[in-house]
Amino acid sequence: MERKKTYTVLVIGAALLIAGILFSLYAYRTSYAQSTLLKENISGISEQIEAVKAGTLEGDLQALNAELQRLTDEKLNKERIYSYGLILVFFAFFLTVKGLYNAFVGQTKTQEADIKRLAQAGLLAALCYIGFTFFKIDIPVGTEKTAFHLGNVFCVLAAMLLGGYWGGLSGAIGMTIADLTTSYVTSAPKTFLLKLLIGLIVGLIAHKIFKLSQNHSAKYVTVSTILAAAAGMGFNIIADPVVGYFYKTYLLGVPQDLAASLAKLSALTTAVNAVVAVLCSTIFYLALRPALKKSGLFIEIQ
Repeated sequence: MERKKTYTVLVIGAALLIAGILFSLYAYRTSYAQSTLLKENISGISEQIEAVKAGTLEGDLQALNAELQRLTDEKLNKERIYSYGLILVFFAFFLTVKGLYNAFVGQTKTQEADIKRLAQAGLLAALCYIGFTFFKIDIPVGTEKTAFHLGNVFCVLAAMLLGGYWGGLSGAIGMTIADLTTSYVTSAPKTFLLKLLIGLIVGLIAHKIFKLSQNHSAKYVTVSTILAAAAGMGFNIIADPVVGYFYKTYLLGVPQDLAASLAKLSALTTAVNAVVAVLCSTIFYLALRPALKKSGLFIEIQ
């Protein structure tokens, strides 16, 4: 397969990486620092609300709840700015790596399936968003929280159908948008990083090792699908709490005790989410594979 060495992606990635780092540092010292102060005010109002409900303090409960909602919205808006910066840093880092690959190894010519792959990637990104936003159970831990959700199902499915690169981007973009539009704003950069890596791992196992998109027996396809999904989710079980601990401690400034508690609970929720993702993504892929082939929409991954 013919390859052409290019440097455009490398230059863009490096420029965005520098810009992202500078923007993140500025946002951390301004808007994110302000959100930390708002968090203290929110905790104080929450305590007042509980005291009013218990009858130990007089106050207008409706006014307190309105003020709590206002401060919470303001806090999320300020946190969102810092999250944008970190997402740009992570995205630019992977873009730079891709640029280095294109510069030293070369880039294959655009394939006809790219338009088809792009359309399916958009659909699967939307499903990742829906799987997290509308099919989740929140679990509060102090001022933070984690969740059981179905987003990982479609992240894994995307990598099986589209390959690691496109599938990983689908999961990363879909679930990052879900975080940014909910109360999980500060988790968005970590989500982008981990979901992209999950897609790359699932795609590597499924298509580079098992050649999943080629013609195989039903048993071979089933086993390969399960192993690829399990590899991606196995990585997530380990990486999510570990990366989450360091991310929250050193990039978000969360106290180490709270970060450790979140990491422990995250290990539990991640394990449950992983089992669900492996089972559901396997079932969906086995059902979609023959239907996509029949309709001419199945993409063969090289």
